[in-house]
Amino acid sequence: MNRSKLPDFTDRLSTANEARKAQLERAKALAEHPERAERRKEREAIVASRNTRIAERQAAEAAKKEREAEDRAAVEAAEAAAREAAFKLEQEARAARDAERASREAERGTREAAEETQRQAILEQRRASRKAKKRKGR
Repeated sequence: MNRSKLPDFTDRLSTANEARKAQLERAKALAEHPERAERRKEREAIVASRNTRIAERQAAEAAKKEREAEDRAAVEAAEAAAREAAFKLEQEARAARDAERASREAERGTREAAEETQRQAILEQRRASRKAKKRKGR
């Protein structure tokens, strides 16, 4: 074989280094190109405006959720107040019925006591008249 035609290790190493340097210079040239910088700025502006719109949308959603929560709280408070008022009315109605029932029972108790007293008086009178008849009959 002919060794002069085959590159040795140092030649291959230097060729690889030169290729790397050339690739790096092309990348630098592309990076420093004015159009590329302008496109990057445009993309950054687009991204910034998108982020701003997203933030505004999130803020609007948060405000909406907060309003809905406040509305729910107001509705729940109104419902609780209505339940409390209904409960108080029911208690007052029950208390009025209980008072009426108690007064009727007291009236009936007074009437029954008066009737009982009258019955006792009639029985006493009958006993007394029987005793009197027995005494007369003797």
